[in-house]
Amino acid sequence: MASTTNGQLAVQATNVTRIYGTASSTVEALRGVSTEIKPGERVALLGKSGSGKSTLLNMIAALDRPSQGSIVVCGQDLSTLTARQAAQHRLTTVGMVFQSFNLIASRTALQNVELPMVFAGRAPKERREASRRSLEMVGLADRQSHRPGELSGGEQQRVAIARALVNNPRILLADEPTGNLDTNTSEEVIQLLLDHVRRHGTTFILVTHDEQLAERCAERILRLQDGRLVGENKKGDKSN
Repeated sequence: MASTTNGQLAVQATNVTRIYGTASSTVEALRGVSTEIKPGERVALLGKSGSGKSTLLNMIAALDRPSQGSIVVCGQDLSTLTARQAAQHRLTTVGMVFQSFNLIASRTALQNVELPMVFAGRAPKERREASRRSLEMVGLADRQSHRPGELSGGEQQRVAIARALVNNPRILLADEPTGNLDTNTSEEVIQLLLDHVRRHGTTFILVTHDEQLAERCAERILRLQDGRLVGENKKGDKSN
């Protein structure tokens, strides 16, 4: 199981504010957001563009830090991390899937999936075997030697998912993961993500502007607007 233990929260955000800009021109991307996410919970951050949902996700990934307030992930206050520790957090604690696939064009699917383990210092044989298993899990066992330009959009996103999951992260973060995909491919990708988080007990945090997608994927929906948490409600699981 990838979830945390001993009653520890997966995510605890306390009065999180994020301000960008200078003293004369500022933007408040987040305004005093507080929430808690339990281990193994599936949560959607729902809101329009500019609502602050991706900013909050980036903070959970230690890609950004609050101007005020705190983010604690799996018991670790992210504000205390050095740059190296933050990178390690992204290698082991969280896995990330984005709307843009963020694959390296010159590398094969296998090499793209291997990258987190290269940075984590895993042995070559170990990381190749783990990458093959991860690609097999997403249905791309026969495409591991292909480069991104030789893959469809859906296949590229599957490679990105395999890369996000290869280190078996406690928390899977997905920022509009179907935004660049057609309807049928989107369905396949979402089902793949849901199958994984259910099977492994992984905490799943989805950023989306799509109400139906949020209701399908999440047990709980956090609604953001203009940088504030304006609503929260539980939803039944409507997926198959």
